[in-house]
Amino acid sequence: MPDQTAVGTGTPARDASDEIVLGVLDVVERDPSVTQRSVARELGIALGLANAYLRRCVRKGLIKVNEVPRRRYAYYLTPQGFAEKSRLTATYLSDSFSFFRKARTQCAELFALASARGQRRLALVGPGDLAEIASLVAREHPVEIVGVIAAGSDTARLAIELAAVGPADAILVTALVDPRGALAAALRIFDAERVYVPAILRVPMPAPARSGEAA
Repeated sequence: MPDQTAVGTGTPARDASDEIVLGVLDVVERDPSVTQRSVARELGIALGLANAYLRRCVRKGLIKVNEVPRRRYAYYLTPQGFAEKSRLTATYLSDSFSFFRKARTQCAELFALASARGQRRLALVGPGDLAEIASLVAREHPVEIVGVIAAGSDTARLAIELAAVGPADAILVTALVDPRGALAAALRIFDAERVYVPAILRVPMPAPARSGEAA
């Protein structure tokens, strides 16, 4: 979900915070001898951020710290930490499944519409989870995915890569990062009836100009 697989159902910032907490708890459960640096490396976050989240987990009673020889520390999940990890994991999976269901349904509807319009060869613009789901759903419809293009909002690159994958009747925007830019680029190449975007991306199609209005 948009970002779309984040933990929780609150604001994006809260969801991202919960996801980091879940990552920290998971790392500590697997290896009590972790260091702040190894946590940062495994989660792909800054060292200072890893330190802040470890301290936060300790303050909340989710992690217990014991000093070990050589001025090092061992981290352990408390019973409260195990409970919180279970809660966050369940929420993460629930949100992930919800994303999968919505994406699957919406892609199926768009493929059915494209097929009804005689558009059988579609290119996906934007790699990632949504593109993978769309590729799976396409097998259930009389459409063919000619390629997955990572052009972002670069119209020139999109045109080049479209030519490389072969003729496409339509485009399905599947970019989770900057879907608005990907949609804008697609609409510079194809007319609106040949460009599709799942509602889960929360990027509305531009309203068509009304009769009498300037283009």
